[in-house]
Amino acid sequence: MEAKRRLSPKGVLRGNGVPIMFFFLCALGVLASGKPFSFLLQETISRMARNSFIVLSLVIPIIAGLGLNFAIVLGAMAGQAGLIAVAAAKIKGLPGLFTAVVVAFPLALLLGWAAGSIMNRAKGREMIAGMILGFFMNGVYMLVFLFGAGTVLPIKDPRMILPQGYGLRNTVDLQVVKWSLDNLLKVRVGPISLPLATFAVTALLSMGILRLFSTKLGQDMRAAGQDFRIAEVAGIKVDRTRMVAMLLSTVLGAIGQILFLQNIGTLNVYDSHGQTGTFAIAALLVGGATVTKATVGQALLGTFMFHLLFIVSPYAGQNLLGSAMVGEYFRAFVAYAVIAFSLALHSLQRSKMAVRR
Repeated sequence: MEAKRRLSPKGVLRGNGVPIMFFFLCALGVLASGKPFSFLLQETISRMARNSFIVLSLVIPIIAGLGLNFAIVLGAMAGQAGLIAVAAAKIKGLPGLFTAVVVAFPLALLLGWAAGSIMNRAKGREMIAGMILGFFMNGVYMLVFLFGAGTVLPIKDPRMILPQGYGLRNTVDLQVVKWSLDNLLKVRVGPISLPLATFAVTALLSMGILRLFSTKLGQDMRAAGQDFRIAEVAGIKVDRTRMVAMLLSTVLGAIGQILFLQNIGTLNVYDSHGQTGTFAIAALLVGGATVTKATVGQALLGTFMFHLLFIVSPYAGQNLLGSAMVGEYFRAFVAYAVIAFSLALHSLQRSKMAVRR
C-alpha cells in the first residue's frame, strides 16, 4: 500500500518536489539565457568536474545521522592549507597536487576528529553545532595565515606575503597546479571538452561510497542514522561509527576543495572556503536529498541542476530585466532558500513523528 502511494503521481510529486521544481527553473533559465546549448553544456561539465567530489563527501554523514555537514568547511580549510604549502614550495603539476593532498590529509583528520567529538556531544543538534564550529575555525584559520605566515610558517615568497613581511596576501596564484588533473586526460567531442581524469576520480569516489554502504561499517552507519538509541541497544558503537563518518567526510572535503581550486587556478585565501558548505549542501538538496536521506545519484543530479541554474541566471536576468545582477542575487537566494526549506521540512517531519509517538 505504501509503495503504491509513493508511485502515484501525488507521491512522486511529494517525494521529488524540489528536483522537479529545479528542472523547470533550469529549463526556463536555459530558454531565457539565449546562449547556445553547446556553451551551457561545456560550462556545466566544467562545474560538474570541479564540484561533484565535494558534494559527494556530504552523503556519508547524512546516512550516519549527522545531518547536513556544515562542518565540511573544516575540510576545505585543510585542503587550502595543502595548496598554500605547495604554492610556497613551487611544486608543479601532479606531484604538487599529490603533495597538497598529503599535507591536507593529517590536518583534515585532526579537524575531523575535533568535529566528530563535538557532534557526538551534540546529538540532535549536529547541524547548528557544525555551523558554529565552522565560524570558530574560520577565525583560527585567519589567525594562522594572517600572523603565522612568514613568522611561524616558513613562507618567504614576496608574491605571497604582505609588504610588512608576514601574513598571506588575499590571493595566492595556483599556476603550479592549475589544471594538473583536468589536463591529464582531456578529450574533445565536437565543441565539448571533457576532463576524463577528473571525472574518473569522481567516479571512483561514487563507487567507493556505494561499496562502503554494502559493508558492515556502512550498515552500522545506516542503523545509527535511523535511530542511534536502537542502534546502541543492538550493540553498535554509535559514537565510533559517527566519528568515522565525520573523519571520512572531512578528508574527502579537503580533497574536493583541492580538486576545485586546481580547476580555478587561484586561491582567495580568506574567502574561498566561506561558501563551500553552503553551495555543496544546496546542490545536494536540489537533487532530492533530505536531512536524513541522500544518495550518490541525488548528489550528482543536484550538482548538475544547481550549477546549470548558476550559469544561466545572470544571462536570463540580463535578457529579461536588463541587469545581470538580478540573476546573481537570485542564485544566492536559491542557495539559502533550498537549505531553509529543507530544514523547515525536517523540523515539521520530526514534530509529526513526535505527535504520533
